[in-house]
Amino acid sequence: MSKKGKVLVAMSGGLDSTVAAVMLKEQGYDVIGLTMKTWDYETSGGKNSKETGCCSLDSINDARSIAVEHGIHHTILDIRQEFGGKVIQNFVEEYIAGRTPNPCVLCNTHIKWEALLKRADMLDCEFIATGHYASIRQDEDSKRYIISRGKDLNKDQSYVLWGISQECMKRTILPLGNYHKPEIRQMAIDWGYHELANKSESYEICFIPDNDYRSFLKRQDPTLEAKVDGGLFKDTKGNILGNHRGYPFYTIGQRKGLEIALGHPIYVVEIDKETNTVYLGEEEELQSRTMNVGFINLQKYASIPDAGLDVLAKIRYKDSGEMAKIAPEQNGTVIKTDFVHSVKAITPGQSAVWYEGEDVIGGGHIL
Repeated sequence: MSKKGKVLVAMSGGLDSTVAAVMLKEQGYDVIGLTMKTWDYETSGGKNSKETGCCSLDSINDARSIAVEHGIHHTILDIRQEFGGKVIQNFVEEYIAGRTPNPCVLCNTHIKWEALLKRADMLDCEFIATGHYASIRQDEDSKRYIISRGKDLNKDQSYVLWGISQECMKRTILPLGNYHKPEIRQMAIDWGYHELANKSESYEICFIPDNDYRSFLKRQDPTLEAKVDGGLFKDTKGNILGNHRGYPFYTIGQRKGLEIALGHPIYVVEIDKETNTVYLGEEEELQSRTMNVGFINLQKYASIPDAGLDVLAKIRYKDSGEMAKIAPEQNGTVIKTDFVHSVKAITPGQSAVWYEGEDVIGGGHIL
């Protein structure tokens, strides 16, 4: 039995999770690898001719092969039903509600961590681990667990981990947080995994490998297109500009694919699902200095003081962030964020994440 303990590692078959598993094995942990099957190509459809990414048969076989080679017990967990019921269903419902969801956040919070911890308990594992580029620690004074940005800011994934609870973080190890991507790639090369080190990374949503979410929505609800077709494009003064294909097929800030020519760049600035109206405006009309955030999960602090807190706020994954002040409203169920400078395309449904230095204060969904 390892003195460091037993850890269940999520192994997708990709570079990062593989290195995380082998790294923990070399550090003296008793490692079990778990590959989660969250979706399949037959269910998702799309234009790709074969499965790609973390849930493909090739990726599962890669994970199993490397695990066995390093003496790591490997198992596969089929969570397609749970994934479909929570992540995919929420994805469709959010677009139909006129919002733009972030399925990776929902998956990490309610699917991957829950599935890992449940299986960890069954296998008597003290810890779970993933290959995310972020760090985790316990504050000596508050005793709260805090996620911080990864050392490699180009790969930092703390933004998608804001929803992880204290109880989950207590048992979580993030071994890649203090490394840069080239270092992880070099580790794989040193172990002889040249093909893995050069494996291409997918940045699309895993269940939409062709990156065409509009077609995906239509396949999930074959009646959707007929129900929403023929809505109106209007400008922000209410003038009719033309017809569109249906409000779920647009998102705040969108410029391309509008299929309307006005002689100058135009953007989606508002979506009204009740009237099936998509409002178009100039780029400056996308600017805003305030937003409300709900469905809050706090990490660094148990609560936000009524007087407010100065933070760096991010409103999308690749956003560099803007300084802001946050303060609780509606008994803390909503947090108002006031930016120092205006920000572009605040999008309902997306995640807002607040930072203090490198630490995640918490986050929520933009209302």
